Amino acid sequence: MPIYYIDGQFVPAEQAVIPVDDLAILRGIGVFDLLRTYDGRPYFLDAHIDRLETSALKIGLSLPWSHGDIAKVVEQTLAKNDIPEANIRIVVTGGSSKDFMNPSGRPRLLVLVSPVPKLPESWYTQGVKIISWEVERPIPGAKSIDYISASLALKKAAAEGAIEALYIDRNGLALECTTSNIFAFIQDKLVTPGRGILSGVTRKVVLELAQGIFPIDIRDISRSELLSADEVFITGTSKGLVPVIQVDDGVIADGRPGRRTRQLMAEMKRHTEKR
Repeated sequence: MPIYYIDGQFVPAEQAVIPVDDLAILRGIGVFDLLRTYDGRPYFLDAHIDRLETSALKIGLSLPWSHGDIAKVVEQTLAKNDIPEANIRIVVTGGSSKDFMNPSGRPRLLVLVSPVPKLPESWYTQGVKIISWEVERPIPGAKSIDYISASLALKKAAAEGAIEALYIDRNGLALECTTSNIFAFIQDKLVTPGRGILSGVTRKVVLELAQGIFPIDIRDISRSELLSADEVFITGTSKGLVPVIQVDDGVIADGRPGRRTRQLMAEMKRHTEKR
């Protein structure tokens, strides 16, 4: 039974509760960030806390904890659990509210840990299918706990044999997936959207690793351009780097993970093994 940190206390998962007047329950107000460990150590913890703080700022939540306070709680929660490799969810709720609408109390800090799931090896060797989903998140730079659109999109994706859903805006531009960022090799350049997205930590790592290997172009990508790309892949904390061989009914290139994608996968593997 995992041990969670819940608003100042470490408790077994089955005893983890928050009051029903918390805005996270009443209105879906809150933010979170997800990271994982490699060799038992949090991967880019500071970067994830930075993003959590930015998310809170964007939705109007004032955090009563310092960056160091949150990092300490994460480390303490990990120490109380015997999990070789863990996913770590840091959640900040809107707190209790007098009018059940607006933040009026102290936010609550939650840290939840769980084992990193084993993902199918075929994702990485054979590639995956994703679908497109026409939606625009209201505050794309905030990692909000409101995942209704993502939940609906992933349900549709699963029904169509896909593992992810790619958000497409009103202008037909590819933005990001529900829990991943999107990349494409278009001609000789590595291309990824740069606006209207949540800037992923793994996305940043991939861009840094690609520097000096491939020309990089951060710009808008249309859905039609993505379908004609030479290679496509997605990145995310829990997934790492996953080749995409199909978007909706369109097959990418020859339907196999591309050479440059596989090269970046190898770079990512070396990078995580060094940490």
